[in-house]
Amino acid sequence: MMGTLTKQFYRYSHKRNMRHNENLWPFVKIQRNSEGEITTFTYKKEPINIVRLSSLAQKYTGEVLLTATGPSVNTLDFSRLPEHINRAGVNGAWHLNGILRFNLYFVVDMTFIDHHTSVMEGLCKNSSIILFTTVMGIVKLIEQFGISNIVCQIAILEDICYQTYQPSVKKENIYKIFHNNIDIAFSTEKNHIAYAKDIRQGVFDAGTVVYWALQALGYLGFKKIYIAGLDMNNFNDPRFYEDNINKRPSFLQNKVKDTVIPALQLASTVLAEMSVSVINLSSQSAVPESIFPKQDFNNVFS
Repeated sequence: MMGTLTKQFYRYSHKRNMRHNENLWPFVKIQRNSEGEITTFTYKKEPINIVRLSSLAQKYTGEVLLTATGPSVNTLDFSRLPEHINRAGVNGAWHLNGILRFNLYFVVDMTFIDHHTSVMEGLCKNSSIILFTTVMGIVKLIEQFGISNIVCQIAILEDICYQTYQPSVKKENIYKIFHNNIDIAFSTEKNHIAYAKDIRQGVFDAGTVVYWALQALGYLGFKKIYIAGLDMNNFNDPRFYEDNINKRPSFLQNKVKDTVIPALQLASTVLAEMSVSVINLSSQSAVPESIFPKQDFNNVFS
């Protein structure tokens, strides 16, 4: 990573609203197209192949299972899942890859990359995967494994409020800056919560990678999204792949009521307008049925 002197120079030479780029400059170079998506990416002067988001727009049809990491995942028999259903996962759901054989994957939490090297190594070695991650995520993977050892396909997702080499946007200014954009929808409850229909411009964060994934899966064209492991409760319990000894802390508990639930409500509304249905397969989920109807996994895939 960058030396201290280089970082200090960056801080002195750039405004505070550019601070989120200090670990990328000057090694990361990008180019964007008129839609705002990153089209070329180089790291330390070496070009990195990326999947253009434009090439993924409405590429998929039908159904997809999005697997999150709540403890309820351990109650599901994934061997029942029909072959034709696409498989997307987030973070530690990779522990199920032997059964599910994921083809789409989302990791946007840099601390997850730091603490789960074996998971990220498995992802990087799989050429059948499209991994959606951030610019910093790519940098971390290159530094951990080397460019030659990354054979998965990589698509870049950006937090629209912290885009690479763009000024950051404060939470309270989200509506003011983006409300005229026809591809962005806003919560009627909280106008700092938004949903991006065109992920080339970036996506909105709501404290959980599932929200990033929902924006992406809608853009990719799926018409039915099943979600496993969307428990959003019992945050002191280990995730399905952890135990009490190796579990990592969760920071979601304080965000569920004021951020996560309103964001998922917005996603439900927008996706319904796009003729996309979302089914919650977690019977114990704290997400109300009024947002995503709940169905029993075994009944759906009997």
